[in-house]
Amino acid sequence: MRAALLRALLCVWLGGPRAAPAPGPAEPWCPYKVLGEPRVCFRAPAPDFQCGARSCRAVRSAGGALVANVLRNGSVLLQWAPPGPGPGLRGFALNCSWAGTYTRFPCAAVQLGAACRDYLLPDAHGSVRYRLCLQPLYAPASAPAPPRAADCVEFSLEPAGMQDIVIAMTAVGGSICVMLVCICLLVAYITENLLPPPPSRRAPAPDTA
Repeated sequence: MRAALLRALLCVWLGGPRAAPAPGPAEPWCPYKVLGEPRVCFRAPAPDFQCGARSCRAVRSAGGALVANVLRNGSVLLQWAPPGPGPGLRGFALNCSWAGTYTRFPCAAVQLGAACRDYLLPDAHGSVRYRLCLQPLYAPASAPAPPRAADCVEFSLEPAGMQDIVIAMTAVGGSICVMLVCICLLVAYITENLLPPPPSRRAPAPDTA
């Protein structure tokens, strides 16, 4: 699944050629730039992705427009709805932070093109509370007033080792229950069929003397 989400990924350095790959007939390519890195990347969107119950957990923002699909492999696929009709949409600003003991720490800042509707956050860490906020960017002349608030979603990942421990404990617990049931049935069978019945005590003969 992760390989499918990372398919058709292409990055170009800002000092070199900047020509984007030719868009497909149905879905355009999604250009994005991680702030602090001197390159622009393009990736194919994943509009048909569906969060399966066994391998994924979906977390929605308060407004429901932003969805974080938390995958079991440690990746998070963000999906969002179009911001609505209106001219001047230039793209989106995505900010990521995680909660520490006393403060929040930034983890990523990404600028995405106007055609982007999803973004993959790879290698998220377990036992960390993440907050991802998406803010539409408009041209100054067509920016809505008041400016639209950012959609934010918060989630945390279970440690990969903890998932394995839970699965192993569940399997071991089920095996122990099955073994106990078998032992109880075997004891009942031996008691009823194989052990000789206890000797019956005869009543003492009456004294005729």
